[in-house]
Amino acid sequence: MKNISCEDISELVAQLCVRAATVLPPDVAELLEKAAKAESCPAAAAALGDLVENFGYAAESGLPICQDTGMAVVFADVGQDAHITGGLFEDAVNEGVRRGYERGYLRKSVVGDPLRRVNTGDNTPAVIHTRLVAGDGITITVAPKGFGSENMSALVMLLPSASAETVAEAVADAVVRAGAKPCPPLIVGVGLGGTAEQAMLAAKRALLRSGENADPFYASLEADVLTRINSRGCGAQGFGGSNTALAVRIEPLPTHIAGLPCAVNISCHADRHAAGSL
Repeated sequence: MKNISCEDISELVAQLCVRAATVLPPDVAELLEKAAKAESCPAAAAALGDLVENFGYAAESGLPICQDTGMAVVFADVGQDAHITGGLFEDAVNEGVRRGYERGYLRKSVVGDPLRRVNTGDNTPAVIHTRLVAGDGITITVAPKGFGSENMSALVMLLPSASAETVAEAVADAVVRAGAKPCPPLIVGVGLGGTAEQAMLAAKRALLRSGENADPFYASLEADVLTRINSRGCGAQGFGGSNTALAVRIEPLPTHIAGLPCAVNISCHADRHAAGSL
């Protein structure tokens, strides 16, 4: 058994909040640079060039990639042999978010009640998803989620007889309906199967994945959906061209014989996330 203090958890989360807000993951930066070089539409190419310049400057200066520094979504894989000392895990994570958003001068965007809309002043509480895993360590990923893209989330409860073609069209249609609102070019996360809430969580977790699906069947489906989205012509920042989306990430789940949930969670080009372990 390994003892892990709440203070260490809070400090790690604080560091990850700042890093995620200021440094674009290398695989996402590479996709964006590639799109900027390949784009043939002048207006869209200019917009992509600006985005590339922006994320480079953010990393150099330590300033946020985007003014919407998001609601802190925290994925925690907690080893079942880890012993958390000095308080409650949830409190430690929220303390880390509080520190990180103060330390990084990040915008506080969380209201404590959905209707009375009073800002909590420190970007807490975070959204925390915890999994028990083997081992005695803790791995934490902070994924700040801005709501320009989050507002474009979609859930479609397809029939179990739906084909891969139907799934591809459902995802592409959801992205096309979003238009320029989520600030394309996009990373598109898809949760397929499970139950409604499982699919939605899988779609968000899919945004953390680097590279194509390890299963060739789903890798092919991801490529198909990406082609469908990019053929519709919205383009970077809505200026047209061939880069509405940079990548599609599909996470399949076991599901019931009578259903096929299909969830879509969209990230703008700033698909922000940072991970660390204790």
